[in-house]
Order: sequence, then structure tokens, then C-alpha cells
Amino acid sequence: MIKRALISVSDKSGIEEFAKELHQLGIEIISTGGTAKLLLEKGIEVTGISEVTGFPECLDGRVKTLHPAVHGGILAMRDKKEHMEQLQEQNIQPIDLIVINLYPFKATIMKPETTLEDAIENIDIGGPTMLRSAAKNHKDVTVICDPRDYNELLQEIKVNKELSYDTKYRLALKVFEHTASYDAMIAGYLREKINGELPDNLTLTYEKVQDLRYGENPHQKAIFYKEIRPEVGSLVNAVQLHGKELSFNNINDTNGALETLKEFNEPAVVAVKHANPCGVGIGYDIYDAYLKAYKADPISIFGGIVAVNRTIDDRTAEEINKIFLEIVIAPDYTEEALEILKQKKNLRLLKLEGIQQEQSKGAMDLKKVRGGLLIQDKDTKLFNKEEFEVVTDRIPTEKEIVDMRFAWKVVKHIKSNGIVLAKNGKTIGVGPGQVNRIWAVDNSIRQATEETKGSVLASDAFFPFGDSVETAAKAGISAIIQPGGSVRDEESIEKANQYGIAMVFTKMRHFKH
Repeated sequence: MIKRALISVSDKSGIEEFAKELHQLGIEIISTGGTAKLLLEKGIEVTGISEVTGFPECLDGRVKTLHPAVHGGILAMRDKKEHMEQLQEQNIQPIDLIVINLYPFKATIMKPETTLEDAIENIDIGGPTMLRSAAKNHKDVTVICDPRDYNELLQEIKVNKELSYDTKYRLALKVFEHTASYDAMIAGYLREKINGELPDNLTLTYEKVQDLRYGENPHQKAIFYKEIRPEVGSLVNAVQLHGKELSFNNINDTNGALETLKEFNEPAVVAVKHANPCGVGIGYDIYDAYLKAYKADPISIFGGIVAVNRTIDDRTAEEINKIFLEIVIAPDYTEEALEILKQKKNLRLLKLEGIQQEQSKGAMDLKKVRGGLLIQDKDTKLFNKEEFEVVTDRIPTEKEIVDMRFAWKVVKHIKSNGIVLAKNGKTIGVGPGQVNRIWAVDNSIRQATEETKGSVLASDAFFPFGDSVETAAKAGISAIIQPGGSVRDEESIEKANQYGIAMVFTKMRHFKH
């Protein structure tokens, strides 16, 4: 039976109505600071925390609930005779319901002007302590940290006169998840301030965005979470303007398209299928870039994702509407373009401001493995200009260098072993995810959508043998960009010289597994 409740909340949404209901149920309300003031102003009878502790709130409110009269009342086990006798001896009354949400640390650090001192002052101490105390003793004490639970709790009390153990357990679990996230957020913020190395004990915190219909396959359950402070230009910041709900695969593929798109400053379009770029084009405007991306592989783009780094106009929208796509994501759309694209009922249209924003320094890449987690720096580099070396007799032309740089940006984002063929600012052949490099070369040539003569080839890692160069030469490829670093580099260089191919070493590989 709930007889006494302690209410102290930063987020006061719904608290007036909730407290009134508790008061009408005959429950005594203890409160602190601003919460007590609000409830008294609303005509709700409240016992001040100082009346309970016999001690005034002090240190600008930093100390008010850290007292045995509070924590004794929370932590006493009601079915343990010794506990209840000690409460009587110390004149401490049990507290049966704790309603607390914490200082707004997240809201504080989200403000650009926030100083370290501001952030530290918004680290709650008494709140988490009371929440954890009540959650530990959840068999006897009900604890609420989320205003969304107010109505459910009231309904159960009104119907059953008491709360079930299952309800108390669920609310206690929610508290420990909440305080763990709160502490992880604080630790993460403080570590950012010193650009610290990753700790020996890593705790990450994410917020739920939505339940998904299913995962990669219909029998798999899936949920989408976001970082507490996602970077500008991140997919989680996108606004959906039209179409069906996003799926697990939609989100994964669109993120892959964005990662590739961020390599380009000029008007660019990236088409992705099954997380691999299938067509990439750059042009003098977005219409030109889209046509190149489409013609790069008009078969694979069907049912794919298209990411664009300029506003989509009506002319481009008309072209996009000629085929079936799952998603289009762009920084913006003209009104005419939206009207055209919305003619397709199920086409998902996403708007993402800052779509070209590069990854910040210190961004991390996480890969879950069974029983563990792999973490690495994000692959944000392309190559070091100082190490960009022509290793063949023939020096590449300016045009070939432009196409090689373009192809190198794309091959960085396809599954390894990966090969990309490019020509005139567009991909013409993509060979991703092969178990050996010669198969990747063969596939990229076989899949080429136009004459490979005069095209360039990018390889995400070195050639272990000269056979890939020979195959490229037979296809008419005129220049190759690769990391180099094989013990048999000379074999590849000799083959390139034999066939008059220009070859560049970047001294930087881009495996993507």
C-alpha cells in the first residue's frame, strides 16, 4: 500500500495532474525545491523535504535529500523486523513511492554555448541516488523516472489498490537503464573534452528512435537507436517527407550511400544496392550527375537507394520517377520536384540538412562480434598527397588522374576485395566482395556498362600478382590506382609498363569488411 510519495522532478510535464490524483488517493506527498513550489502554487498539499530531514536545503540545492531520513525510508525492507524497528528508533517513516527525473544534463550539453561548468552543474547526484535506492528495494518501493508511466501507475492503483510485483520490477529495471545511460552520457561528454583514449571499461548509450517491422529478414526483430548527440549530416537527423516506414535494410543501405556521397563536394549522385555503390556519377549539375549514376548500372539501381548532395529539381525528379526506387535522400527538393516524386505512393523521400558534412575527428566505427565489440577510427582519409606516387614509365594524363581520384573515392566504400572501373566522372563497372582480387577485376569488367577502353581501375588493396594488370590491359584500361605494398609489386609494375598502363600507388589501402 502506497502511503507516502517523494516527488522531485526536473521535467514537470504531467506532474501537477499526477500529484493531484495521488493526493485524492490519500497519499502524502513529500517534495523538494522547484517541484514543491509548483505543487503548492497549484493548491496541492506538500510536505517540504526539510520537514522530513530536519535539515535545511543547502549549497544552492546541491544537498537536500542525501539524508538517512530519506534513504532509510526508501531502503528499509518492510518484511525485515530489524529494519522496521530501526526506523521506529530513529523516528523515520517509510517512503513507498519515488517519482524523480534527473537534472537536464542532455538538454544542457546540446546547447552550443554550454560551458564545462554549466554541464557539471547539471550533473544530478541526489536524484540518481534515490532512484537507485528505490529500484534496489523495488519489492517494497515503487519508483518512476519517466512521466509516460504516470497514467499506467494510477490506473493500476485505482483498479487493484496496489501495484503488482511485475510492475514494480519493470519500473526498477527502467531506472537502472536510465541511470546507466545518464552516467555513460556524462562520462562520454567529459572524455570528449580531453580527446581521451577509449577507456578500459566502455559503456555506450543510445536512444530508441523506433521499432522496425523486422531486421534483415522477416523472422528477425529489429530496433533503430541513435546517438545522444548525433553529428550534423547523420542519417538519424533525416526527416521523412513521404512514403512507407523505413526498414532495417533501408536504413543500412541509405547510410552506406551517405558515406560514399560525403566523399564528393561537386554535384554527385550515389546509387546503392545491398550496401554497395552500384552507380556513382558527378556532373556540372545534379541532373547530369543523376544521369551518369543511372547509366553506370541501370539494372542494379532498380529497387535501390539514391543519395544526392544538391537540391532535387523537377527535371531530375522526372528522371528519378522513371524507375522503381526504395529511397531518395537529398538536402532539399523544389516544390515541383516533391509533387512529381510523391506520385509514387511508396517511394520514401528523406530530407537531410548538412548532407555533405564530413565525419568529425575522433569518429568511431563499431562492429559487434559474438561476445565482444571491435572499435576502430572511422576511415575518413583518402590518401596522403605526399605519398601519391606514379610508379610506371607512363605518367597518367590529367583526365586519368581526375578519374582515378573519383574511382578511389568509390572503391573505398565497396566491400573488399573491391574493384571499381570509372570513366568521365562515373562508375562503369563495380566488382565488390570477392574472395580473390582477380575475380573482382573480372566481375568489374564483365559488369561494365560501356566500353572499358580508356577507363581507369581502382583497387582497394594491392595486387598480389600481375594477372590483374594483364586482365585490365586486355580490357583496354589505361590507368590503375592501387595502394601498392605487395612483395610482388615489381611484377605488377612490369606488366603495366609492358602494356603502356599508367599506375599510381597511394600507399593507403581501404579494406571494408
